[in-house]
Amino acid sequence: MTEHKHHKHHVLVVGAGFGGIKTALELSKHDGIAVTLLSDQTNFRYYPTLYHTATGGLRTQSSISLTDILPTDRVTLAHGTADQVDREHKAVHTTEGHIIPYDTLVLALGVVTNYFGINGLKEFSYGIKSIEEASRFKAHLHEQLIDDRRPDLNYVIVGAGPTGIELAGALPGYLRDIMARHGIKHKAIHIDLIEAGPRLLPRSPKLTSRAVRRQLRKLGIKLYLGQTVQGETADALMINGQPLNSHTVVWTAGTANNPFFDQNKFAINERHKVVVNDFLEAEPNIYVIGDNAATQYSGMAQTALRDALFVSNNIVRALHGDTLQPYKPKQPISIIPAGPMWAAVDWGKLHFYGRAGWALREAADWLGFHDLEPWWKATEQWATEFGAEESCPVCIGTAQETIAAA
Repeated sequence: MTEHKHHKHHVLVVGAGFGGIKTALELSKHDGIAVTLLSDQTNFRYYPTLYHTATGGLRTQSSISLTDILPTDRVTLAHGTADQVDREHKAVHTTEGHIIPYDTLVLALGVVTNYFGINGLKEFSYGIKSIEEASRFKAHLHEQLIDDRRPDLNYVIVGAGPTGIELAGALPGYLRDIMARHGIKHKAIHIDLIEAGPRLLPRSPKLTSRAVRRQLRKLGIKLYLGQTVQGETADALMINGQPLNSHTVVWTAGTANNPFFDQNKFAINERHKVVVNDFLEAEPNIYVIGDNAATQYSGMAQTALRDALFVSNNIVRALHGDTLQPYKPKQPISIIPAGPMWAAVDWGKLHFYGRAGWALREAADWLGFHDLEPWWKATEQWATEFGAEESCPVCIGTAQETIAAA
């Protein structure tokens, strides 16, 4: 990768999540700005649907090529991993040895999995934070049925935040479906959900936690609240000194800010988020947005999108010599599915649950795609939710037989 030189104001955006892509899209509309997006991924991950991809949904539902989203005639795509910020020379160095200069830098790196140093989790647990992790988890479920002719029977999900709740709600139906495809008679399946805190969804209102708890119990999910995970082996998870036997543990409990910020000596607060000013600047001409920033609602996709719009507008205002606008946090709408056609909604002071929540989540997913794509592409992407995809030869054969019989 050669060094970029622009007569225009060069904005380097690092990270291809919601915040990074939205920033690049917005700035690419302005002729006086040259935009480069640096990412170690070639696809955008749509995190809200990864749980569905992990339980039989299409890979394309949760993954979109960056070249399908970004106008490549106006945004330069650079593939690599950001390693070091050279503040003196205003450049970012990558682990691949490239140097990318900038006039303004926007950091939207997202978070990484945090195992909190617990022995065995990294080696033995599964995750669903990427297409690769979701595919590995799904393959494991099928391999058990192919190799042993029986399911695990004991499935453990650690973490009762949105991801853990979504997976717990979807997993029972998916397991019943693939067992039927493999010709295995119905057996009692035990799905355990473990949470270190005293209730589900610790960041949600208590009444929402209670509603979701009732819904998961209806689905047969056993809840372990206030339980501490101490370690994992190939056969069991240790919680509060007792083994919970399972070969299938999914870790959704922990995330940490990207280590890039510690390595580059950014100011970090007690939540380990990057300290930013009223304009989301961590330092002059270096903005930090989305999950990485120490803002009130950091950690949600809607916040990342809003941060991107805010920073993009202020970068344009600064170039035009206009007064910058201060950042005002806005509480996002929370919509969390927990089983077929059921979701919990927290919309300001409004809270409701069930089919109406599920319908609103469907609309929210379409809007999420539309934030990054034209309406016709967003509609095509949203429609993939109703498709299914399996790589298991038994399930593929069963599906073909069903089609032939019809």
